[in-house]
Amino acid sequence: MKALDKEEIEEGLESLPGWTYDQQCISKEFHFKDFSENFAFMTQVAMLAELQNHHPDWSGSYNRLKISLSTHEVGTISVRDLRLAGAIEKIVINQTKSDDSV
Repeated sequence: MKALDKEEIEEGLESLPGWTYDQQCISKEFHFKDFSENFAFMTQVAMLAELQNHHPDWSGSYNRLKISLSTHEVGTISVRDLRLAGAIEKIVINQTKSDDSV
C-alpha cells in the first residue's frame, strides 16, 4: 500500500464535499436529526468498513459524528481512505434521496 502525496490527496478530496485533510488523516463531521439517525448511519458505515477491511476512527455524541480515515500501515492517507470516504458519501446521498421521497 502506497501513501498518497499532498496533491493526490487534494485531488481525491475534490469529489468528497466537506472532507478535509490535516496531514495525518482525512475527516468529516456529520450532523443528524437525532441519535437514532446517527446510529443508523454508523451501522451502515460499519458494514462498509468490514467489507473493505478498512476501519475508521470516529467520535461523536447524540446527533454528531466525526469520521477520520487514515491507513495505519503507511502512517498517512492511501487510496483506501479516499475509497471508503467515497462509499460513505454514497450513503449520505442515498439517505438524502430517501428523506426527500417521504
